Amino acid sequence: MYKRQFNVSAVILPAPSAVFIKLLNSTAILWIDFVQTFIKGALSGFLLGCSAALFVALIVDRFKFLERGLLPIGNFMAALPIIGTAPILVRWFGFDWESKAAVVTVMVFFPMLINAIQGLQMSDTIHRDLMRTYNASYFQTLIKLRLSAAMPFIFNGLKICSTLALIGAIVAEFFGSPIKGMGFRISSEVGRFALDMVWAEILVAAMAGCLFYGLIVIIERQLTFWHPSQQK
Repeated sequence: MYKRQFNVSAVILPAPSAVFIKLLNSTAILWIDFVQTFIKGALSGFLLGCSAALFVALIVDRFKFLERGLLPIGNFMAALPIIGTAPILVRWFGFDWESKAAVVTVMVFFPMLINAIQGLQMSDTIHRDLMRTYNASYFQTLIKLRLSAAMPFIFNGLKICSTLALIGAIVAEFFGSPIKGMGFRISSEVGRFALDMVWAEILVAAMAGCLFYGLIVIIERQLTFWHPSQQK
């Protein structure tokens, strides 16, 4: 209504009805792009980066001297702009989804690492002393106490990384991609002034990101029901 009232050009902003029609008529293309960008690029990089970060966090927690060396490096790497690192990684790993997964892995690794390390330090001293009283080993204390206490921080990192993953995969496709993918489609269709297709891709990306984030929130509620943040 407002688009027609103010006579906004379709080159600037297509009508919502045109975007919806394009969405319905391009489901095959949108699905191929979704699989290429979200499933292969974003999700694989998310799983690889978060798993590696958790593993490194456990090593850092076991050997405290590593924390002083790794965290400054992590903060430095997290501050690097994706617009600068993505072209380099695309050149290193090729133009297919592997390079996008590499970009996502780098993006999510350090936020997840910092959250996991902080979480592992959050168990109460009295609880750790109690575990020593029971003669619990390091790994028993880690599994039964410290990982449980770290879960809210770990899920906070997962939620942050879920949004970074899709952004990283889409942006990385701007610097080289096969003829499929959300980033490739947005870049190419903007050049053709096909803004209805661009907005259709954005809509699919937004829905995928929201569903992915929501899935993590649901799992968090099931596993951290005891935490005050989950109490109603």
